[in-house]
Amino acid sequence: MVFKFSFFSKIVIILLLCMLSLPACMQNDNGAQNNKEPLQTAAAQTNMYIPLLKNKNVAVVANHSSLVANVHLVDTILSLGINIVKVFAPEHGFRGLADAGAHINNETDSLSGLPIISLYGQNRKPGPESLSGIDIILFDIQDVGARFYTYISTLSYIMEAAAEQDVEVLILDRPNPNGFYIDGPVMEEKYISFVGMHPVPVVYGMTIGEYALMVNGEHWLAGEIKCDLRVIPLKNYVRSKLYPLDVKPSPNLPTWQSVYLYPSLCLFEGTVVSVGRGTETPFSVYGHPDFVIGSYTFTPMPGPGAAHPKLSGQRCYGQNLEGYAAHYQEVDEHFNLTWLIGIYEVIGKDSTFFTPYFEKLAGSEDLRQQIIDGLSQKEIKASWQDDLDAFKRIRKKYLIYNDFD
Repeated sequence: MVFKFSFFSKIVIILLLCMLSLPACMQNDNGAQNNKEPLQTAAAQTNMYIPLLKNKNVAVVANHSSLVANVHLVDTILSLGINIVKVFAPEHGFRGLADAGAHINNETDSLSGLPIISLYGQNRKPGPESLSGIDIILFDIQDVGARFYTYISTLSYIMEAAAEQDVEVLILDRPNPNGFYIDGPVMEEKYISFVGMHPVPVVYGMTIGEYALMVNGEHWLAGEIKCDLRVIPLKNYVRSKLYPLDVKPSPNLPTWQSVYLYPSLCLFEGTVVSVGRGTETPFSVYGHPDFVIGSYTFTPMPGPGAAHPKLSGQRCYGQNLEGYAAHYQEVDEHFNLTWLIGIYEVIGKDSTFFTPYFEKLAGSEDLRQQIIDGLSQKEIKASWQDDLDAFKRIRKKYLIYNDFD
């Protein structure tokens, strides 16, 4: 079954898309950006990619963030006569409602009638049968710029499968809300997993399109293969700016503050400490029942996006960081280790504080030991500067937009 639009609906959508696709601010030849003009996502520039999809069998990798002026990308390009064969959905599913790490079944989209194939759980990489008859894969998902956010891992598996089956990949670029800095330990090979597949720092300062170019260009796909890759760029993107997102990228990142704090607080997922899953402020708070340092408390409870939250039903003492995030332009360290160091010093003086998952998130065994040994944030960050400098030299080769340096 194919979703049918009325004639009137088609006209409205096409007129809206045409308006969005008009050139806003032309970039100079050197890529200089005019930050007085509004950002345009690649998805909004339909004139740039619809011709590349005409007369082709298209697979779309998308989720709830894949929007064109509040219309889903899938509905948009169907209305423009593009032949979508199937949809691939990442962690959290096509509509973005599933818990982190939850198993997602293949299903059918109730609006378009298209088959949806899950790329999470046991089937993270499309098999040859899934790409049979596909000419091109269109990828459009909002990233948040942290290595352990799994949408970039899904992208890597898509590129790898496409290269193996000789299928084109077309990426519609989106802004990186944490794209204005680079920090964190660089992933070591022994800790590579779905929450960190490549030798990049926790915060890598690239859009998802630039990241794909780097993975391809550095031969980081399995077997050092390369895929037929093209990126449709953003217009008027300024890397040094923080871009609050119009749509929450996943259930537990509901606000721009949570997106900004996510790189720092996600490390707590490898400890006994809660980051507020099961509350109204996930990834904006942290706490534990034994961390009695002030009056702020929260109690995680099961709910949408957090069926089994850590420390469920237990009152946690801790800190709400929304105020800290509100003054992000004034802080010295965006990737902040002091919260993790501070709570470890109070409740972590035994072997139960850290879990084995911590190394997968950190990408290194050094960080756990440095915290145990009592090193300061300044000392810890100094230890990974050489690796960051090496990464920056690699990164520079694949930048589409002006850097923040």
